[in-house]
Amino acid sequence: MGQEKECRLRRGRRTIEGKALLETDHLLFRGGQRLKIPFRDLTGVAAAGGVLRLDWNGGRAELELGAAAEEWAKKILHPPSLLDKLGVKAGVTVRLQGRFDAEFSRELKAVGTKRPAKMADLIFLAASGTTDLARISDLARKLGPAGGLWVIYPKGVQEIREIDVIEAGRAAGLKDTKVVRFSSTHNGLRFTIPLPAR
Repeated sequence: MGQEKECRLRRGRRTIEGKALLETDHLLFRGGQRLKIPFRDLTGVAAAGGVLRLDWNGGRAELELGAAAEEWAKKILHPPSLLDKLGVKAGVTVRLQGRFDAEFSRELKAVGTKRPAKMADLIFLAASGTTDLARISDLARKLGPAGGLWVIYPKGVQEIREIDVIEAGRAAGLKDTKVVRFSSTHNGLRFTIPLPAR
């Protein structure tokens, strides 16, 4: 999600100024106190009067977020699925390049994606090392004008780093536009065709 907002945190009798960051699986507060609250630990989420209240076995935190409080509560209670974050919906054409697990392929079919005849709305490239990045240029030519090319790569390995993926996409004339957590072991980086080249 990656939304950030300056706010006040109330914990017990203390009120602290700082910034709250809403991520996919946790909320992080930085200020006079640093607090990270994983969503899996939450026992209660509520929003009223511009205040987001989070309860977990470590206590209670109240964040004065104003109008964003209800929106953040909804996102915590109903986080977007992986396919939502990747822009996958019924009717889009999808091309897979490389090895993906069977579950991901089943999810794509269940949503109602189609195989492309020629150009694809979304292309997913599984890259385990920098040699796989050489495919980006060829795949970019099979990408529809408003489409996205996702490079799915392992986290924290020397064989392929985020900067390697970014440089390879840019060298192919693409623009890096989004990063998502694909799984506990992999990230996804999306490239699109720059507007002047469409």
